[in-house]
Amino acid sequence: MLRDRDKEVIWHPYTPMKLRPESIGIVKGEGVYLEDEQGNRYIDAISSWWVNLHGHSHPYIASKLSEQLTILEHCIFAGFTHEPAVMLAERLLPLLPGEMKKIFYSDNGSTAVEVAIKMALQYWSNKGQRKQKLVAIEGAYHGDTFGAMSVSERSIFTEPFNEKLFDVSFIPFPETGREDEGLRALEALLNENNVAAFIAEPLVQGTAGMRMYNPETLEAFFRLCKQYDTLIIADEVMTGFGRTGALFACNGLETGPDMVCLSKGLTGGTLPMGITATTQEMYDAFYDDDILKTLYHGHSYTANPIACTAGLASLDLTLDETCEANRKRIEARHREFAASVKGNNKLKNVRIQGTILAMDIETGAATSYTNTQRDIIYKFFIDRKILLRPLGNIIYLMPPYCISDAELEYIYSAIKELTDKI
Repeated sequence: MLRDRDKEVIWHPYTPMKLRPESIGIVKGEGVYLEDEQGNRYIDAISSWWVNLHGHSHPYIASKLSEQLTILEHCIFAGFTHEPAVMLAERLLPLLPGEMKKIFYSDNGSTAVEVAIKMALQYWSNKGQRKQKLVAIEGAYHGDTFGAMSVSERSIFTEPFNEKLFDVSFIPFPETGREDEGLRALEALLNENNVAAFIAEPLVQGTAGMRMYNPETLEAFFRLCKQYDTLIIADEVMTGFGRTGALFACNGLETGPDMVCLSKGLTGGTLPMGITATTQEMYDAFYDDDILKTLYHGHSYTANPIACTAGLASLDLTLDETCEANRKRIEARHREFAASVKGNNKLKNVRIQGTILAMDIETGAATSYTNTQRDIIYKFFIDRKILLRPLGNIIYLMPPYCISDAELEYIYSAIKELTDKI
């Protein structure tokens, strides 16, 4: 069996291998379902780590990839270009928040953030100004490469490497009623006039526990940055492509970012790819006769044509009115569920942002990523053929947009059942 062969040769991500040695062998995906080697089908209620927008093995995306494979599978992207990369940039840029004019391709969410950090620091260097401080929000998670870890909360993810990470200033998370604390802290840092960039996960901090905050506060953060001539990096790796309601979480703001990082849903969960979008002003700081002002960063698979084609196909589906209607329907169902469990004292802090539904399970212990009930909660849902991957005692739904009302209701019922048993 796959799970037995797997144990001999595979090291899985984010997995304490001795405590969780067995993996479910998946042989097929279709729509919202993953099918294992014994024929069991699981509802993928978290879109396989937030990437799968339109369902597994989507025939439209598959057909586009198949066609592209017979035309061009890959070519070097230094000194060369190709149609899928240019077309994806042409179509994405007008949709992005702010005044985005250029796209830099990379491989995943961490590298999209890494590129943005390097752009921000070199931007000021190229302009002859010494601005080197970066500011992030407490609880942030921006990826696992060293720059991305540096702008992330110091946690169990970063602990072995903390001495090697560069210093970053963190402002308080803008929880309801305490927004001013973050604003005051940000302005105090900006007033020092050495902040290169402020980076934020707009509206929802994912790995921190699906912590949500309001767009008015995000707008205030961005306005302060503009006031103090500080660059803004919007990490929309998780929130992009409709997850928070709007196409992008920053779309409703009056003040736009200077850089937008994308990945996860970018290719509809088909292939890995990252994007860092920038303004023309950012690009112009690198457009110079001085070769030392070049952004010396790249990846062997930069702008892979197959990945770009997947991005184009996924974008076709995302912009279709059916997808928008499905996103609104999912949010409406989430709100109905939230209302139905309002008096359930085992469910705390039930929160919704677009198609994201999250809640804390009362376990008698602190809410945290290391809550000891995590494995019990995970197994409870797996036994009911539902893939939820709890963040400790925090459970959340981020389903593919094609999920049906009946499938949602089955998940909601299982959550209610859990509260009767835990």
